[in-house]
Amino acid sequence: MNKEDLKSFYLAVILSALVVLAVNYFFAPAKTEPVTQEIAVTATEEEKNLAAEAEVAPVFADVKETLQQDKRLPIENGSLSGSIRLKGVRFDEVLLSKYKDTIDENSPAVQLLAPAKTAAAFFAEYGWLSSNPNLKLPNKDTLWQVVEGEKLTPQTPVTLVWRNGEGLTFKYIISVDENYLFNVEQIVENQSSKDISVVPYGLLSKRATEDNLQRGIVHQGFTAILDDNLKEIVYSKIDDKGENFETTGGWVSFTDKYWFGAFVFADDFKADINLRQVADNTFQLDYRGQALAVKKGETAKVATRLYAGAKEIKLLDKYAENIKKFDLAVDFGWYYFLTKPFFYILDYLYQLLGNMGWAIILFAAMLRLILFPIANKSFENMSKMKKVQPKIMAIQAMYKNDKMAQQRATMELYKKEKINPAAGCLPMLIQIPVFFSLYKVLVIALEIRHAPFIGWIKDLSAPDPLTISQWAHIWVPSAFDIGVWPLIYGLTMYLQTKLNPTPTNKDQARMFALMPLIFMFMFAHFAVGLVIYWTLSNVLSMIQQRVIMHKNGVK
Repeated sequence: MNKEDLKSFYLAVILSALVVLAVNYFFAPAKTEPVTQEIAVTATEEEKNLAAEAEVAPVFADVKETLQQDKRLPIENGSLSGSIRLKGVRFDEVLLSKYKDTIDENSPAVQLLAPAKTAAAFFAEYGWLSSNPNLKLPNKDTLWQVVEGEKLTPQTPVTLVWRNGEGLTFKYIISVDENYLFNVEQIVENQSSKDISVVPYGLLSKRATEDNLQRGIVHQGFTAILDDNLKEIVYSKIDDKGENFETTGGWVSFTDKYWFGAFVFADDFKADINLRQVADNTFQLDYRGQALAVKKGETAKVATRLYAGAKEIKLLDKYAENIKKFDLAVDFGWYYFLTKPFFYILDYLYQLLGNMGWAIILFAAMLRLILFPIANKSFENMSKMKKVQPKIMAIQAMYKNDKMAQQRATMELYKKEKINPAAGCLPMLIQIPVFFSLYKVLVIALEIRHAPFIGWIKDLSAPDPLTISQWAHIWVPSAFDIGVWPLIYGLTMYLQTKLNPTPTNKDQARMFALMPLIFMFMFAHFAVGLVIYWTLSNVLSMIQQRVIMHKNGVK
């Protein structure tokens, strides 16, 4: 590679980095700063017991056995099923009926909410707090009575009641829509002889799995809209000291890659939020509303919503019409302005073709068509450079001891042949955000999870499962045991490099020769849908480049 080519290469790398940094700076989601002031109402022994429940479990309990220990109120709406534990009114069993754990036909449905002390414990509950220690309030051991509704469905809300024996009646009116959103109304009726003051609270407790704790391209952990600003904290950054926040409206959640549980507040609801780690890999998120003064003979009520379900992008967009920025529960990343439109284009093509793999291939062809004019100029320039390469080598041989003269002669040749050495940078710069955005879509979009293609591809969001050791029936070290599609991708990249001008510098030539191999092994761990997209993109690029080379008389 001559000096000008090397400069072009370095320029491309530098400009690419600048684009990434600029997008990260200007399009990064806004973050809120934690509020460190003390929360007015101190935690009761009830909340401490909830935290201790995770700490004192030496062995994880069986989910089925745990569910059989208490009276329960069944839930069913087509999108989810499960039950509410009547002791403490705890939402601790939610199964997502439309999604399975694995691609196996007999795989059970995904269980999002699970009881305390189990391996993947994740539950929500509501309650009341008071600064008056003598006020008898319901707690986690309180058994509530069902007075209306035998099963919670979109058509049949339920009413639960508990009386404290001192003139106070507490009620829950719970409803659910046809998807994943519960509405929970807390009511307290004061028929005692005294005025009281109570504070409503809600609590989410989650034991993070190993997958949740791994740092990756998708955010997992605390996600919230606090006073209209997005706040994200990964599980590994949540400690036992905790953090306090305040918000009016918005929502707070524990989020996984494809699912999440969230408390959703009314726009005028003021809440104090506390987030902390309560045991190894167990995290607690709770909120406290404003104190309610309930005079004798009067009733007070407060309503919040609980989301326990899947990150279905179109559904969350629909909810976002009434819940501020609810679509941001999906981690679209820095390239939000590309990632989300890419998803909708892929989804439209999927609805059209009926297969997500073919949708990805058609999407690759469409992108190549859009980039055709820019790529055309780049390939024309590269063809001219390949055509004059013998002249460049002759110049290098003529002025091998005079680098300045060599550079002047090379630039004069470029000027005469109307060649711009940096012309190949623009397509590269454009494709960087395209690459990351499409990768993000394939990783975050639940709609692509377990989506099959043809042949052995049963899940486009996972790496290619047909590795060398499987189809060749030979032992291969795990580091080199890659799938068929990454091999095909590596071959297309190798063939593509043969169409480009060969670097004259031997070290640079070796580096470029190794690039297909390096990228092949790197892509082996990516979603196979992305590898399929990039393979077809390479093929279309080669066809376009070969046509232009033929037009310019390049062999």
